[in-house]
Amino acid sequence: MQRRHLLALGASAWLTGCGFELRREPEFHFQTVALAGFAANSPLALELKRQIQRTPLKLLEDPNRAQVVLEAQRDWRDKSSVATTSAGQIREWQLKLSLDYLIRTAGGDILLPVTELRLARDMNYTESNALAKEQEEAALQKAMQVEAVGLLLRRLAAIHLPG
Repeated sequence: MQRRHLLALGASAWLTGCGFELRREPEFHFQTVALAGFAANSPLALELKRQIQRTPLKLLEDPNRAQVVLEAQRDWRDKSSVATTSAGQIREWQLKLSLDYLIRTAGGDILLPVTELRLARDMNYTESNALAKEQEEAALQKAMQVEAVGLLLRRLAAIHLPG
């Protein structure tokens, strides 16, 4: 038993010595943010708002009053067939989540030029499991959405306001 504790202690000391550190919540260098350009029913915007509310940032509705504005240029999802059988039945789908965005100040100064965020997941498909595959698709879409929001929050955390 003592040997196991020594081994765990040695492993943790090695991990901290090599610079390994668990990912922490992002730290922001501004206090207010606004979202602009998203469709009213955008699931990505809703998830982003939900995650921003968990941070010390204040989410403003008016982009003209915010220190930083995350502006969506294009926000879309796509589903395309990747593989089919000889009979024309779809065997594999590719789910895509795409966002073109920029980050600017309320005054229009560009902090981050237009950037493309692209995520894709492949999903096998069989007609006999259609209901289960619908649920799998929804879960994959949600996972991509959460990943995209995490990437956006880390990108916002890297922003430093001029002056």
